[in-house]
Amino acid sequence: MDAFDLALLTASFVTFFVVIDPIGVAPIFAALTDGSTPAHRRTMAVKSVAIATGVLIAFAYGGEWLLGALHISLDAFRAAGGVLLFLIALEMIFEKRTERREERADKMSHEDPTIAGTNEDISVFPMAIPMLAGPGAIASIMLFMSGDGGSVMGQAAIFLGLGANLLACLLIFLAVGPLMRLMGDTLAAMITRILGVILAALAAQFIFDGIRGALLGG
Repeated sequence: MDAFDLALLTASFVTFFVVIDPIGVAPIFAALTDGSTPAHRRTMAVKSVAIATGVLIAFAYGGEWLLGALHISLDAFRAAGGVLLFLIALEMIFEKRTERREERADKMSHEDPTIAGTNEDISVFPMAIPMLAGPGAIASIMLFMSGDGGSVMGQAAIFLGLGANLLACLLIFLAVGPLMRLMGDTLAAMITRILGVILAALAAQFIFDGIRGALLGG
């Protein structure tokens, strides 16, 4: 049996931590569940994480088939995914991503005033999709599975990294009120920028790998 790849686990954890961004999603969850009962907030936390998990697992195992049906090579997807992640990194560094998420939540609240401050179900949309299982997370899970998901230990490392982040989201959602008061806007912004720089480097590596694979035949 192959040895467990600690480096892959680390790369997986860091990548998913950046693209899912549990810290950045927490204020959105807090805003959308503001005024809800504690029981409803707990239900929304569990449901949103469970649905996002199902979506990402589906793309992990079905994404390659989808690419084949569309006649898209893995190297092309790897390079395109790297570009997507790099754009997300730039938005994080310049705080555009947080602003867009807040604007999306605010727009939803204005279009449907019942979505915030009540017991409205926000688990599927917008929390699971696209807040947690968004384009960046979907691209990341497909990229990892296409490159390192061929072995049982490789898949274990990838899913441990993903699972740790989804568990972090669940725990943060359950404790979102006290956590937001403790962290503050300044600390959240600083962490987001640091993670954006890390994601930019990881995205560049995906792009280089895709180009090298296309030019050298893998």
